Amino acid sequence: MTYTPPKLLTCEEFITHYGDNTRYELIDGELRDMEPTGPHEAVAGSIAGRIYVEIFKSNFNWLVPKTCLIKPLYAQATALRPDVVVLDQAELSQEPLWQKEPIISNGSTIKLVAEVVSTNWQDDYARKVEEYALLNIPEYWIVDFRGLGGWQFIGNPKQPTFTICQLVNGVYHQQQYRLGDTICSYLFPNLQLKLDDIIPT
Repeated sequence: MTYTPPKLLTCEEFITHYGDNTRYELIDGELRDMEPTGPHEAVAGSIAGRIYVEIFKSNFNWLVPKTCLIKPLYAQATALRPDVVVLDQAELSQEPLWQKEPIISNGSTIKLVAEVVSTNWQDDYARKVEEYALLNIPEYWIVDFRGLGGWQFIGNPKQPTFTICQLVNGVYHQQQYRLGDTICSYLFPNLQLKLDDIIPT
């Protein structure tokens, strides 16, 4: 018996067949099922809501779209779908696809992305760190409320972890927060948030 690897997709094929399906994203031509669960979506919704409150209170000209696909201009076979994304409204006029589809291509439009970790945690802790840094996204949050990540990423013993990656000279500097810790965001310095606040009961 011979092994036939799955067919790799281009970004255009992915957008045509899966662009409206928020369950999937594309990494190096491979279709990835993000496997969202109810608790996963509850955490993402809680984060989005808290960020939106901070945007409103700070009077930033930013928004948090319901869904958004990130397809970097240089990428031929990668289209990412973060759980939460913060966009600079002033930059949206420079986005070639935004008026027709919720697709962002320019990193300068994105202020922050947040990923809620699921069983495909390797993507959130490794691949997406690289992709989001290449796009020069100032802040990337990795919310591992179930402690799924590998030991090299969240330590041993494994436990719920909230990692804030702040871009400094093109490289993310990471700060980890555990249950009970107050999270410090460079973009939202007045945000009062603990991992405990967003873990579903």
